[in-house]
Formats: sequence, C-alpha cells, structure tokens
Amino acid sequence: MTDQRGILFTGGSGLLGTEFRSLLPDALYPSSAEFNVTDYGQMEAYLRGRDIRLLIHAAAFTSPPRIDQDPLRALESNIMGTANVVKLCMTNKIRLMYISTDYVFKGDRGNYKEDDPVCPVNKYAWSKLGGECAVRMYEEAVIIRTSFGPNVFPFEKAFTDQWTSRESVRKIALKIADLIDREVTGTVHVGGDRKTVFEYAKGLDESKEIKPLSVKEVSFKVPADTSLDCSRYKKIIDGK
Repeated sequence: MTDQRGILFTGGSGLLGTEFRSLLPDALYPSSAEFNVTDYGQMEAYLRGRDIRLLIHAAAFTSPPRIDQDPLRALESNIMGTANVVKLCMTNKIRLMYISTDYVFKGDRGNYKEDDPVCPVNKYAWSKLGGECAVRMYEEAVIIRTSFGPNVFPFEKAFTDQWTSRESVRKIALKIADLIDREVTGTVHVGGDRKTVFEYAKGLDESKEIKPLSVKEVSFKVPADTSLDCSRYKKIIDGK
C-alpha cells in the first residue's frame, strides 16, 4: 500500500475518519483547526515539508435538516471548501479521493450507475454535488459515492419505505481502503446490496429492537431509493 505517511485525510474526527484511523494509523489526520478547508493559505502552510501523495477528502457538513436551516455553512464547507481542496491537489500534484453521497440521485428508481443523471432532492445533496463538480475539474481524482452509518444503529426507528446500499462504516472504510493503491479516476459507487433502511438497521444487530418509520413522518426531504449499482467497484477490485 501507498506509504501511509503520504496520505492526508480530512474529516478525521468524523465517523469514516475514526474508522480509517484504525485502518491507516500512520496517515495524517489534521484537525479542522490545523487544516481548515475554507482557509486555503492554512492548508498550503500545512503541506510545507510534507510529501503528500494522496488526499482523502471526507470533511463535510452532513446533516440534511441542519443544512436546511443553515445553507451558508454547507456552501462554505461542502462546495467552496472542496473547491479549495481540489485547487490544493492540482497545484501540488496530489491524487484526490472525494467522499460523496448516494443522495445526489433523485431516488425515484434506485440501482443507480455512475453515469446516471443526478438530481438532488435536498440542500445537503446539492452541496455535495457542488463538491463533485469541482472534483471533476481534476483528472487525478476519484469521486466515491457511498452511504454508511455507525457500526451500531443509533436510532430507535428506521425507514421501511426508503431503499439504500448503505453498510456499516467499518465495511465501507475497508472497501474504500481497497481502492487506495488502484489509482482509479472518475466516479465509483461503493456499497452493499439494495435493502430498506429498516433491513439495514436490523442487519447490524438482529437482537436490537428497531421500530418502523416512514419518510412521510419526517420534516425534511428524503429520497425514496438511492441504492447504487456497484458493479464498477467489483470489476476494479477483481482486476477486470
């Protein structure tokens, strides 16, 4: 694998970052105070004297209901911040891996392929798609669309009418790590089989009681089916 000391991970305190710390303990995980994606000068200064070969950009403002209330923060972090990261990687010839979301799709049919039309239904997804647009400007980059949650389901209820390819963060982190040395570009979908969020939650721990919930019962917009076709990922891993 690429020398871990040459890997920089943004969002190291988040769910995915915490999992990556156990997988790649020698990689760099600067805090937002050290490496603020909205402060290009600070990011440049952090790179000085370091030989960074790969930047995994996972830092983001990710709460759909909170973004509806504070879209400016999502604009600054998810769109402008990602554009800064792309510029940094372009200027310093650093390979970029951008963690995006299945929510960029409308969610009206599921089993989406990488080149299917995108059409977000909430502001969180629009902000992540804005980040994708910046990443697409750089040839040495890969966009990873995925969906993951804690290894233990943290809620009492789960949607029975929303379909997904979501997996535990541990499984998704392992799958993303398997892409590090393959130097793929473009877009790759990373996830599991199509299932309801309720089925996903029960699959994490069969003994835990999870109550049913409908997307009609929440105040924010939720796409009905953003399950992903992950066949490109499988071909990459299989070397085809």
